[in-house]
Amino acid sequence: METIDARSMINAAATATAVAAEGAAPRRERRQRLSPAALAVANEKVRPAYSPIVISGVVRIADFVVIAAVGTTLYLGYVARLDGFSWGYLLAIFAVAAVAIVCFQAADAYDAEVFRGQLRQLTRMISSWTFVFLLFIAVSFLAKQVGDVSRLWLSTFYLCGLGLLTGERLLLRLVVRRWARAGRLDRRTIIVGADENGEKLIHALDDEADTNIRVLGVFDDRGDERSLATCAGRPKLGKVDDIVEFARRTRIDLVLFALPISAETRLLEMLKKLWVLPVDVRLSAHTNKLRFRPRAYSYLGKVPTLDVFERPITDWDMVMKWCFDRVVGALALIVASPLLLLTAIAVKLDSKGPVLFRQKRFGFNNERIDVFKFRSLYHEQADPTASKVVTKNDPRVTRVGRFIRKTSLDELPQLFNVVFKGNLSLVGPRPHAVQGKLQNRLFDEAVDGYFARHRVKPGITGWAQVNGWRGEVDSEEKIQRRVEYDLYYIENWSVLFDVAILLKTPLALVRAVNAY
Repeated sequence: METIDARSMINAAATATAVAAEGAAPRRERRQRLSPAALAVANEKVRPAYSPIVISGVVRIADFVVIAAVGTTLYLGYVARLDGFSWGYLLAIFAVAAVAIVCFQAADAYDAEVFRGQLRQLTRMISSWTFVFLLFIAVSFLAKQVGDVSRLWLSTFYLCGLGLLTGERLLLRLVVRRWARAGRLDRRTIIVGADENGEKLIHALDDEADTNIRVLGVFDDRGDERSLATCAGRPKLGKVDDIVEFARRTRIDLVLFALPISAETRLLEMLKKLWVLPVDVRLSAHTNKLRFRPRAYSYLGKVPTLDVFERPITDWDMVMKWCFDRVVGALALIVASPLLLLTAIAVKLDSKGPVLFRQKRFGFNNERIDVFKFRSLYHEQADPTASKVVTKNDPRVTRVGRFIRKTSLDELPQLFNVVFKGNLSLVGPRPHAVQGKLQNRLFDEAVDGYFARHRVKPGITGWAQVNGWRGEVDSEEKIQRRVEYDLYYIENWSVLFDVAILLKTPLALVRAVNAY
């Protein structure tokens, strides 16, 4: 059977879905009732997940550091004291460490699932470590350097390195097994399709012991009479329309469709509803008769799937963004502390009331978060929900308030959200107030797909703001353009992109014309 490039096919479908979402996404995503079964699952205590990719990367770094430290310590403590210092030994030590990492990788010793099994990981690690030293001896022999290498140092390096690596793996096994029991390694998954295909998919996933897939239940777009009440022992939690609310009440990592690709119309209708969520969305290909190129598939164990939407900023990207926010945010807070103090004094002297106030805004995945700001309105006319938009010459704004709103100094306390609370980033889509309105319509009623901008953590500044889309929202174009720029940022994020936005922010503040 002729193969087809599924990547281009799925990407085209995803693009069509996003475009079609402008007319088909939910107009208003209010909190809705879930079934008792869904509520029972949603109310379970769930901790944040740890990324297996990050765990494996940290173990690689730890292995390299342990090997290099052991070899260097033994060399400086024994060989260098007798024969004098030589850079050749240090180069050899770091070469051994680098080759060891490569050999461990080749032996699948960095598979996160291997960390749970004592015998498997020790066997792979010991055999690879032994091979590295045999390779080192062979290279030294061919280079006629065997006589220059201390045999005592080499044998001690091998034994001490083996002992420390073994101890590290045993400790790692205990930690990983504890995380597994706490659900930190689970990929919490929901299946779409409560029928025979759904049952086959769940059975196939259950047969895979090393996928960390935990199927919470199934959803279906059809009525109860056309779908199963339970699917391979998993309860039906609701209809596809309920998934958005369910995913905002509990952690969901993966939405897996059990529908055949031939059900194109049904798939597109359901994808239009789910693309706003910060989760991975895949199509199961285990029952499809149509065969794609092998590289087109992503695998859950041996179960082939086709990627449709991927959660943005995950794994090491998330680590880099977290570090960037904390480090740069802390430095910015220190540098801005005199300005924060002067602004606080000005606000206090200008009008009675507290210096700071907290406002409810949309955070990651539509979570309601408290955002700190300098008070810019008269205290008795405060509007914590921003139900009434601040306009030009608004009488509610104080004299100092007009200046700090124009210059965005009122946003500076949000550095506390970044550094201490962690519910904001330095850069990201601006967190709009939960009652933010365009005329008499809430923002998500004015722009379809509005909630897709909440697939990442909001930020103090963003791509939309540095391109002039900040301040008062008095036309549909302004909120639409904000969402367009926010979605562009999400799809093209990088640390350098964040740096560029931060550098452009001061100039954007100077040029601002619609911030009141």
